[in-house]
This record gives sequence, structure tokens and C-alpha cells, in this order.
Amino acid sequence: MDADTATGELVSGRLVLLAGGTSAAGRACARALLDAGARVVIVGSDADRLAAVATALPGAAVERCDLTDEQAVAALRERVHTTHGAVDGVLHLVGGWRGGGGLAGQSDADFAFLARGLTALRHVSRAFDDDVRTSDAGRLAIVSSTAVARPLAGGANYAAVKAASEAWVRAVGQGYAKAARDGGREATAAAVIFRVRSLEGLEDALASAFVGLWDDTAVALSDVIVELAAGA
Repeated sequence: MDADTATGELVSGRLVLLAGGTSAAGRACARALLDAGARVVIVGSDADRLAAVATALPGAAVERCDLTDEQAVAALRERVHTTHGAVDGVLHLVGGWRGGGGLAGQSDADFAFLARGLTALRHVSRAFDDDVRTSDAGRLAIVSSTAVARPLAGGANYAAVKAASEAWVRAVGQGYAKAARDGGREATAAAVIFRVRSLEGLEDALASAFVGLWDDTAVALSDVIVELAAGA
């Protein structure tokens, strides 16, 4: 996938859900999707941040939900279906950073905090699995970290959770491919991993790359890891 040549034309009209989308990266992705003609639902847990996003991006719908609560995510799915229809794409942006202090500094409390992102990913990907898998252009993507390939003692908790998240997404993608094979058809859904060292300064690059996923076929995107770097 080449983000520089992405046009975003094929995302027009698609319904895309941004999980944890009230961040700067989420806003950049929402703007790029809206500019490309997509319909966008931004999900977050903080009412004030959602209100600010709704004001800044009036073309996007917002939903408040604790994505670590499985029942709340199931209710979110029903609300989205009732109001907007089936989802074609999901970008998972729930995360955070806690680390430092070498291996001795990797507390269980910090691990539990970071693991909330993996829990949210599991709930969201399961809730919207049928939507994305059966869409004629379904896309699921997460933002992971280069720390997965180059873990450090001071970021062991973080790297471990990100690695688990990547494994989950690859398994989801295998499910998409298997469903297509079992149905005797070409795959139309793909799961993609974006890796960054830090998202700061790469918000627009992420937005372009995510929108560009619809410019490639699901087969070409199968089990793909895309590294985003400043100046790339």
C-alpha cells in the first residue's frame, strides 16, 4: 500500500467507526474520511471531549461508550445499526503509554491500564465482525508500535500489550480470509496493522494511510504491517 498515491475515492459512502477517536489522531482521520465522502462515527468515553469533537467536526456522528464494557459495546452496535446501518470500517485508537524504570518499574497496575486497550479491541472487533467481514470493502485497522519489534525493558508492559493486540488483529484477518474461502469468493475484508514510534506529528500520515486502505484490494492488504515514520 502506498499512502502517497491514495485517493480515498473508494471510501466514499462507507460507514467508518473510529474507536477512541477523540484524540488528535482520531480527529485527523475523521476529517480525512469526511473529506473523502465517508460517513463517520466517533466513539469515546469522555462526554466533554465528544462534545468538542462534535463541534469541530459537525459532519461526524459521536457516540459515548466504555469500550472495555462488553455489554456497552453490544448496545453501541445496536445504536449504530439503527441510526446509520452496518459498519464498513473500524479504526482502533484506544491506547496510552505507561512505562520507564526498567523491568522493575513494570507494575501490574500499569499493565492493567494498558491492557484496557486490548480489551476494547477485542470487544469492538467481535461486535462489528459480521459487519466488516461481509462488507464488500471491509477494513479493520489498529495503531501499534515499533516497540513490538524492538522491545525495551522499560517498555515491557507496553510492548507486550501491543504484541497481543497485533496477534488479535492478525487472527481477525485470518477469520475474514477463511470466511471468504469457505464461501467460494474472493476476500473483501482485511485487517491491517499500522506501526509508529510515536503518533505525535504523524496524525495526518495515519489519516491518509487509513483512507488509502480502500484504494487497495483486501487480498493485497491481507496480513499487512505498515510502518509510518516522519518524513517517509
